Amino acid sequence: MKQENKILDLSIEFALEIIKFCEKLDKLNKFVISKQLLRSGTSIGANIHEAQSPESKNDFIHKLKIAHKEAVETKYWLILCDQSEKYPSTKELQDKLKNILNLISYIIYKSSKN
Repeated sequence: MKQENKILDLSIEFALEIIKFCEKLDKLNKFVISKQLLRSGTSIGANIHEAQSPESKNDFIHKLKIAHKEAVETKYWLILCDQSEKYPSTKELQDKLKNILNLISYIIYKSSKN
């Protein structure tokens, strides 16, 4: 039986929603923000997934810290969208991202203590 891994599941779900959102931005000709958001928003999950095969505990923590940095960058792009005229709302994406950021921070904290 496959073991559940909440952060992996959340990162995949979030990346898929980012892809959909960026497709909306592309239809609105918002290509610059779309490209940046797509890159950082999908990189979160890529780094979390990469952390699942670490060379060491430090490598695991390092990859999660990179995922955290990508999430912070993604938050920036979402805020820009939200505060710009003629961009779709990002509130739901920001709420999901907040949960991911909190979970990554918790995992890094717990892993660093051991």
